[in-house]
Amino acid sequence: MIKNTKCECGHQNRVGTVLCEACGKPLDEHADSKELLEMRYDGVARRSQRANPNFIDKIWNFFSSVKVAIYLIIFTLIGAIFGTIFEQESNFVSFDPSTFYKDKYGTIGDIYYKLGLSHTYESWWFVLLLVMIGASLVICSLDRVLPLYKALSKQKIRKHMQFLTRQKVVYQGPVEGNGEEWVQQAVKPLKKKGYRVHTDGSALLAEKQRFSRWGPYVIHIGLIVFLLAVLFRGLPGLHLDKHYWFPEGEITKIPDTNLYLKNDKFTVEYYTEEEMSDDFRGTGKIVPKLFETKAILYECTADCGDPSKEPKLKEVQQHAIRVNDPLNYKGFKAYQFDFDLTPKLRSVQPVLVNVETGEQYGKFKLDMTNPQQNFTLGPYTLELKNKFMDFALNDQGQPISKSKDPNAPAFLFLVKGPDLPEKGSQYIYFPKQIDKERFQQDAINEKLGGLQNKLQLDVIGMEDVDFIESSSYLNIRIDRAMPYVWTGLGIVMLGLVMGFYWQHRRIWLRIDDGVLTVGGHTSKNWFGLRREVASFLKMMNVEVDEKQLDNGGNRS
Repeated sequence: MIKNTKCECGHQNRVGTVLCEACGKPLDEHADSKELLEMRYDGVARRSQRANPNFIDKIWNFFSSVKVAIYLIIFTLIGAIFGTIFEQESNFVSFDPSTFYKDKYGTIGDIYYKLGLSHTYESWWFVLLLVMIGASLVICSLDRVLPLYKALSKQKIRKHMQFLTRQKVVYQGPVEGNGEEWVQQAVKPLKKKGYRVHTDGSALLAEKQRFSRWGPYVIHIGLIVFLLAVLFRGLPGLHLDKHYWFPEGEITKIPDTNLYLKNDKFTVEYYTEEEMSDDFRGTGKIVPKLFETKAILYECTADCGDPSKEPKLKEVQQHAIRVNDPLNYKGFKAYQFDFDLTPKLRSVQPVLVNVETGEQYGKFKLDMTNPQQNFTLGPYTLELKNKFMDFALNDQGQPISKSKDPNAPAFLFLVKGPDLPEKGSQYIYFPKQIDKERFQQDAINEKLGGLQNKLQLDVIGMEDVDFIESSSYLNIRIDRAMPYVWTGLGIVMLGLVMGFYWQHRRIWLRIDDGVLTVGGHTSKNWFGLRREVASFLKMMNVEVDEKQLDNGGNRS
């Protein structure tokens, strides 16, 4: 059954319209009702109210629901809460998450990791929730703001009598003189109160601060900008918040950027016994007073992405990084986070030796962080197949690296040459003697092919070992999307100010056969509107107690 939405004034309204778009007459079946009118969207029809919705309309209706938006926000907040229980994987680079959470937090940490909560903010479901909230904001706004704008921009001055008498602020009473002249005299006092006034014979419409009606939708725009900025932070180069080790004396590339940072010198000072507070004095604890990284920041100018060429670097800044005093360069920030004074291997120069004859085939330099891939030593060739900076065996007995720090480095080579199989023989090499014994290097090589019975890699003297004396642990932050985050929040604040500190007020009046009918509506602060209408009527020599203007009800 198709509902007839044509008003007695002749205007054809869309299905779902509550008040006639032309004269404002209520289109409900109870024409004599005294109930206050629903003025939230001026009674206009919205797409979400369309009869017999198709598939697209059902999707539109789903996202235009405020209730759905609230549920999406609640689910997102719950997900964000779970993401803050333990550290996120994305913040660290020097640990193995498959063992870290279990070792540090026990069974709960293991469950946390297996549920995927250790990378909550990069997970598909969290990103999907943000996208759905954005879609809800866009569709909610379009579903309401377009019909509302159309209704407010095409307001008819002479409103239906029922429209006026079913407002919350209402006055009816006799006036003397010609109706059109009385209306013209009413223009000046209303303009003094800041109203924009329009007249049509003996009818009048006074309106002010309409812009406040767009406050909620300005908030929506700000939230959309904010959500887009949050989503764009996942794009390469726009956001980085991780911790990296910077060995003293080395230049380290910052991942996903064209920047390199050199730890030129690391310094740490400790409190003396006399300088310590009473809480630490006499406890034997060593408390750092100052730790500082003299850093040099470089920018790559050429051959940045070519691994076969040495990148050309240009120094752009020097800074002594201390706690709460980061290096700051065009949005790139490096914070002092921690340090490690444990000596670590930087490089070794092992020698390839014939086990049976003792013949040496020469030494080669093996760098811990960026080793050469192929070496030629006499009649033999060594091809680096894999490296493990922090060697360990998993539950299946497979070699893994627990971290990216050279705590227990190991290198797997494929060796080819005389008296070896044509396809070569594998050989694992531990630079540290303690690791050779702990992981039983000879036993592993026996399983790999028995190469240790013919050849062996070893370091002859300490002059062939280069140590890193100290390492600085820096928190590297890049957030080029942050200005857009603040822009979105600024737009949200603008919308809040528009909606909270101003009110859209409208006063309609008409004179019929010497009887004045006044109806008033506001988005909030009914007492202020009631007082303003009473003051206006007094200026027009109509004495009325402002409380008598209250038509009852609690609607806003």
